Amino acid sequence: MPKSRLEAFADGVFAIAATLLTLNLTVTEGHPLGGELLRIWPSYVAYAITFTTIGIIWVNHHLVMHQIARVDRLFQVLNVLFLMVIAFIPFPTRLLALYITTGDAQAAALAYGITLTLTALLFNAVWWYAAAGGRLIRQDADPKVVTGIGRSYLPGPMIYSVATVVALVSPELSAALYGLIALFYVLESSVFGRA
Repeated sequence: MPKSRLEAFADGVFAIAATLLTLNLTVTEGHPLGGELLRIWPSYVAYAITFTTIGIIWVNHHLVMHQIARVDRLFQVLNVLFLMVIAFIPFPTRLLALYITTGDAQAAALAYGITLTLTALLFNAVWWYAAAGGRLIRQDADPKVVTGIGRSYLPGPMIYSVATVVALVSPELSAALYGLIALFYVLESSVFGRA
């Protein structure tokens, strides 16, 4: 399979996942609209954090694919598993938006964190499989970029795991950490992208 087909599929999954996030922005009919728009503030916050997160993952996936010369069967399977989790992200985002201010906040924050931790683990698997021994890396790839990608992606699973465990003590703090992680990766990606 040409690399371009995998990239097109990935772009489609990312676009659909990001678009599905808007379905979380709903109001209750029959109630005053102004009050409803204020009441769903957690949905706006969850949307912004998760859209940013998906966007940064998409940018980084593009960076990874730019370093790849060819794809093989296992790389395709790892990408499909990774994209499966990306497509799932709107569900725990909805849970977080609906339940963060209720007694079920812990379960919602855990579901969100487990999903993003799994996303980070699979993204690392995609990258490290491709990069190990230069298996799928372009011959002309900049070694500094290749090393930088690995260094940048490695802490992701641990960072998301910590934020997820925090949900056991404080779901609200856990949710705030997910927002800070998104901000961190926006800044990190911007700095890394200029290097």
